Amino acid sequence: MIDSFFTDSATTEGLTVRVAPHFLEEQSAVEQERWFWSYHIRIENNGEAPVQLLTRHWKITDGRGMVNHVDGDGVIGEQPLLNPGDAHDYVSGCPLTTPNGSMEGHYRFIRADGSTFLAEIPRFELLSPATAR
Repeated sequence: MIDSFFTDSATTEGLTVRVAPHFLEEQSAVEQERWFWSYHIRIENNGEAPVQLLTRHWKITDGRGMVNHVDGDGVIGEQPLLNPGDAHDYVSGCPLTTPNGSMEGHYRFIRADGSTFLAEIPRFELLSPATAR
């Protein structure tokens, strides 16, 4: 079942955001203090009306507590329209200068009537194998 693949989820106004982070050892360079993760996101519209993703906001915290905010339009260059029952999947990545950290945030969606709302992206941990123990 695909739900077991995802480690964290949050539901806001009928939209469920699921997350699955994965440490990428082959893209990391520990000796250069560079650790890299990919994360798979699935956004499911379990509501009764179509919604379109407009923007994203990320709060990325490294292992030292340094916070970086990232804002932008859509996700990986797309602003998907999700009809009821639809899901949108994408994969992106995050580098850190520490072997652990976390990410969380929100997406801004627009409804057919022009109103907008924020859908929570649940906090998820970025742990390299050395820190996951």
